[in-house]
Amino acid sequence: MEEERTIGISGPARHRSPAVAARWPGRGFVAAAVAVLTALVAVPAPQARALPAHRHGAASTYYVDCADGADTARGTSPTTAWRTLKKASTAAYRPGDRILFKRGTTCTGTFAPTGSGTAGAPLAAGAYGSGAAPRIAGAGARAAILLDNVQYWELRDLDVTNTGPVTATERRAGVLVRLRDFGTGRHYVVDGVTVHDVNGADVKDPDPSGGILFAVQGASKPTRFDGVTVRHSRVEHTDRTGIGTSSTWGRRPEHPGGPGTTFAPVTGLFVHHNTVRDVGGDGIVVQNAVGARVEHNLVDGFNARSGGYNAGIWAWNSDRVRYQFNEVTGGHGTRDSMAYDIDGGNNGNVYQYNYSHDNEGGFLLICNGAGMVSDRNTVRYNVSVNDRNTSAPYGVISVVCGPATHTLVHNNTVTTDVPGTAMVSSNGPGGVTFRNNIFAGAAALSPIADPHNTYDHNLYARISGIPGGDTGAVRGDPRFAAPGDVRLRTGSRALGAGVAVPGGGDRDFYGHPVPDPPNVGAYQGHGA
Repeated sequence: MEEERTIGISGPARHRSPAVAARWPGRGFVAAAVAVLTALVAVPAPQARALPAHRHGAASTYYVDCADGADTARGTSPTTAWRTLKKASTAAYRPGDRILFKRGTTCTGTFAPTGSGTAGAPLAAGAYGSGAAPRIAGAGARAAILLDNVQYWELRDLDVTNTGPVTATERRAGVLVRLRDFGTGRHYVVDGVTVHDVNGADVKDPDPSGGILFAVQGASKPTRFDGVTVRHSRVEHTDRTGIGTSSTWGRRPEHPGGPGTTFAPVTGLFVHHNTVRDVGGDGIVVQNAVGARVEHNLVDGFNARSGGYNAGIWAWNSDRVRYQFNEVTGGHGTRDSMAYDIDGGNNGNVYQYNYSHDNEGGFLLICNGAGMVSDRNTVRYNVSVNDRNTSAPYGVISVVCGPATHTLVHNNTVTTDVPGTAMVSSNGPGGVTFRNNIFAGAAALSPIADPHNTYDHNLYARISGIPGGDTGAVRGDPRFAAPGDVRLRTGSRALGAGVAVPGGGDRDFYGHPVPDPPNVGAYQGHGA
C-alpha cells in the first residue's frame, strides 16, 4: 500500500503539520513532525564520514590542526599537521590529494587552494578526528572558502562562517566557487557542509554575497560550470543568497539584453537535500542553467534583510529546470517573497510536488523580464497553505511583469485562511492557463483579480470574482479529509471533475497515479 503525505491546512500563523511519510516508486523519504515546522522532505543533518580515497599515483593526505599544528611540519599525518590556512592554501597539491582539518578546531582566514584535480581524481577537503566539524572562519574576508579558477574539487563535513564588521558594501561568502575567463570548470561537490553567520552586503550579481555560491565572472572568454552538486548541507543566517549560481555569460535570443556576448550555461547542476534558514535574500536561486534539478530542499525564512526582490526557490534565464519535493516557508515582506517563481528567460521549467506555506509574499510569481522569452513552463501537483500577499497587484499567485507564454498551472491545491489577500492577481499579462486547481479562500472570501488569463475546470470555494470563462468550474466546499489534511473525502465534488492534461505527469502530490478523468487539485486518490 502506498503511504501518503498528510499536509495541514489550519493552525496558527506558523503552520504546524502532522508527521509526514511518503514513498514514490524508486525513491522515498520520511520526515517526523517537529514543534514548529515539519519538513516536507527529510533533510538529515550532516554525518561524520571519511572522505573517499581517490587512487591516482602517489596521492597524499594532508592534515591541518589550527590549534596545535606547525607549518614547518610535513603535514602528512595527524602528528605532523600544519597549523594555518595560509599553509593549507599555498601547498602544491596533486590530483587525488585530500586536505583534512581537525575536528573541534577553528581556522581563521580563507582557505584558497590553487590546484585542480582531474576526472576520477578530484581534490577533496574534509575533516578528521572526533568532535564538532572543523570551523573555517573568514572573519570578514571575501570568502571563508574560495575555490578560484580551479576544478575537480569536493568539500565535505566542514563548518563555515564569515562574520566581519557590519557593512553595506563588502561582499562576503561562506563558500565561493568562482571562475573568471576560465572556459569550462568541471566537477564540484559540496556535501554535508554547514555555512552560517555570513554578514555580507546586500549584493546579488555579478559579485554576490551569500552562503554557498557558484559565480562566473569575466568578459574575455566564455566560461561556465559543468557538474555541480550541493547536497545534505545547511545554510543559516546569511546575507544575501542562501545557495545560488550567477554568470556574466547570459546573452541569447531568450535574453537579448543579457550580459556577455554569448550564452554559457551551467550544466549538471543538482541541488538536493539541503536546509536554508534565515537568509537575507533569495533561498535557492538558479541562474544561467540548463537541465538543473532542485529537489528535497527546505527553505525556512528568506528575504529577511534585503532591500531587493527575492523568492524562496526560483530561476533566471534558465531552461528545463525541475523543482520537486521542496518545502518553502517564512518568506518575509511583500516585495516578492513568494515561495516559487517563474521569472525572466525561463523555458520548459517544471515545479511539481512542492509544499509552500505561511509566506507573506505568496505561493507563486509568474513574472517574465522585459524583452525576454519565458515559455512552456508548468506548475503542477503542488500544495500551498496559508500563503498570502496583500499588496496589489500581488496575491497568493501573482501574474505580473511581461507575459510568460504557454504557462500551465494545473492540479494544484491552493488554500488560505488569511483574509485580505487575492487568490490570483494579474496586472495585465496573459499567457497563463489555470486548469484543475482547487482555490479555497478565507471565510470572508478571497478574490480572483485576473481578467487576463484562462481558467478551466477549477474548483472555487469561498472565492469572489470567479472567472466567467471557466465553463467547467466547480463551486463549493472541496471537502478536505480533516483539518490538517488536504486529501479529498469521498463525495467531494472535486473527485473526477478535472480534464485530462496531455503530458501532465502520471503521479500526484501524494504519489497516487493520476486517473482518467483526473480529480481537481493536487490529490488524485479515490477519496479519504
